[in-house]
Amino acid sequence: MKRSQVNSSILWALGLLERQCFKLPRFGYWTTRDWMKNKAGTETVRSLMLGWDVTDFGTGCFEKTGAVLFTIRNGSPKDPSAGTPYAEKVIMMADGQSLPMHFHFTKTEDIINRGGGVIHMQLYNARPDGSVDHDTDVTVRADGMEITVKAGGFLEITPGNSVTLRPRTYHMFGAKKGFGDVLAGEVSSVNDDSADNRFAEPVKRFSGIEEDEPALYPLCNEYEKILSEERIK
Repeated sequence: MKRSQVNSSILWALGLLERQCFKLPRFGYWTTRDWMKNKAGTETVRSLMLGWDVTDFGTGCFEKTGAVLFTIRNGSPKDPSAGTPYAEKVIMMADGQSLPMHFHFTKTEDIINRGGGVIHMQLYNARPDGSVDHDTDVTVRADGMEITVKAGGFLEITPGNSVTLRPRTYHMFGAKKGFGDVLAGEVSSVNDDSADNRFAEPVKRFSGIEEDEPALYPLCNEYEKILSEERIK
């Protein structure tokens, strides 16, 4: 992705958050220059990768596959004393945009429609070898109530509602086309993007960035690179 696309996507996401009356913690509004002034004392924020995340998963087609995410709180699978024993994100998806099919080895998560359009979610079980099970029914809970769908079946999550996904449940979800942009929430056990994701097709969790303009906001996986003194002009 180009840095200009990352910048414009975060500005779009900030507009969606404002329309949905959802406020981020203070560091969510810090520009790169603000980060330089406030960097002291943010070791936990940086080490737990809290903050902005813009990715097309290496597909080169952000409008179709990708999202803008913001991790509000998180912990560490290696250090229980770090951060919190749970995680929370918001995921901002434009009309028709979706995440790729994937599951988590250990994370249990609630995917919540915080506002906007409709979340369209497809579900499969995982086979013991980690491949997609195209045969068996999938059972999940939606706000405490059990729902079963056929392999590859879809659920629609309207504003205020949620679905709980347990480990090794393949899921793909996005903003249902024609129903508007979506502000999704994710409340989960500790999030580990370095080791806990299994994608059905080869993708890159974090996109490479082509620096065609300065970064307005640093992403959660590039704090040290972006915040080095020589990058601030």
